[in-house]
Amino acid sequence: MDARQDEMSNPFGMDEDCTNCPELVETRERIVHGYGDVGADFVVIGDQPSAAADETGVPFAGDQSLVWDVLDRVGLVDGDPGAAEPEPDEVFLTYVTRCRHPDRTATDEEVTACEAYRSSELRMINPEIIVPVGQRAIEALAFQYTTKSEDELDVTELHATTMRGRGFELVPMLDPADQTPEQTEAFVEHFADLLGTDYRQTKGRQGSLETGRGPDTDE
Repeated sequence: MDARQDEMSNPFGMDEDCTNCPELVETRERIVHGYGDVGADFVVIGDQPSAAADETGVPFAGDQSLVWDVLDRVGLVDGDPGAAEPEPDEVFLTYVTRCRHPDRTATDEEVTACEAYRSSELRMINPEIIVPVGQRAIEALAFQYTTKSEDELDVTELHATTMRGRGFELVPMLDPADQTPEQTEAFVEHFADLLGTDYRQTKGRQGSLETGRGPDTDE
């Protein structure tokens, strides 16, 4: 599967007419596949599309837009994070389930039906950091991507912390609807600190290896 980086929406060309979940086919406007930078170091994964995401195809639109605001505040969005088609920089946004039911969350069977899409995106992007947004998202990653069971992972306790995954780190975030302003600030501060230390130092070392030069320093 080849990436189409000239497109932000569904750049991996995943099936936009999937019918694996009959009830969701009847209620969705569209399938909301991943959106963003195919070479991203960060992946943000939510539970399921909001009403605005279902309408526009942009993950975390509408009442989930706090996620875009947070990404903008830590420097991972070019331009206006509230634009109709925002431009993520070094970040890819996706969901556990790709279709919206207006009256309920996805069933376990529907989550399983979408697992191949999610696994393919993560495998092709191979991010440094994953941000699971909400309890369902962190549970969906537990078995395959962490050393813990889903029963051991509570997004309320893990919000704005860093935990080790299998080959990357996870920085869990509470669902936007459940966050207080103080919890949002805590996440921004923690993520900004992470970008300012571990991540940027690692990127500097990688750049040195690729170019043969040492990391840039102030004279």
